[in-house]
Amino acid sequence: MPFVLFMAVGFILAAGCVVSKNNKTVNDTIATTTASFTPFPNTSDTGLNITANYTAKLNGSLRVSISGYPEEVAVVLDNEAVGTVKPDTPLNLMVTEGNHTVMVCVGLVCEQENVTISSVKKSYLDFGDRLRKDVEFPLPTARIVQSFKNGNGVSVNVEFINPTIKPLTISVDISCGYSYNDYITHAKLGDSATGRLVQSVEAGQRLTQRLDLYFASGTSYNYDIPTITDISIK
Repeated sequence: MPFVLFMAVGFILAAGCVVSKNNKTVNDTIATTTASFTPFPNTSDTGLNITANYTAKLNGSLRVSISGYPEEVAVVLDNEAVGTVKPDTPLNLMVTEGNHTVMVCVGLVCEQENVTISSVKKSYLDFGDRLRKDVEFPLPTARIVQSFKNGNGVSVNVEFINPTIKPLTISVDISCGYSYNDYITHAKLGDSATGRLVQSVEAGQRLTQRLDLYFASGTSYNYDIPTITDISIK
């Protein structure tokens, strides 16, 4: 009996040693596997360049001119100012292909044209004729539009022109030379009648005012065409 009991205890101890050894081996394997695992890289942190697919827009040539119109004017492309064009110097632009709107402006008046730009040909726009028709006077001024005999004198109609974008006061001095016969001596005499008009003109407006010039007393009047001798603009 003592021998059998001793053998049983020995088997039990031997079995315990085997289990303990296997556990240690498994744990070491798990630890080794965990320590040696490398996570997949995050491509967002690698600094890799990713190129998007796109089609580059092509440009075409556009020349804007005003064929001698006597004033430098602004050029607007698709509601954006892109430069100025001079009477004898066109404005050359490179514009993306497609449909565009081009305007040239003098004061409050703008001439507009639509154009289709292509990279394989040059496009040309000239606004000279339309500007001469619609904006005859690009700068503020005054002019005599009519004169006629009125009793012992002459009446003069003066047009005041303000093509700018702000109100102005325009003053003009007008002179008219004439000759006549004196009542008493009947001698032929010469003289001149002068006068001044002052007119406030709003932006983009044209107004006409009359000035009456009176001659000295006499007979047989002859008079020259009235002229503007001075213009003042404020």
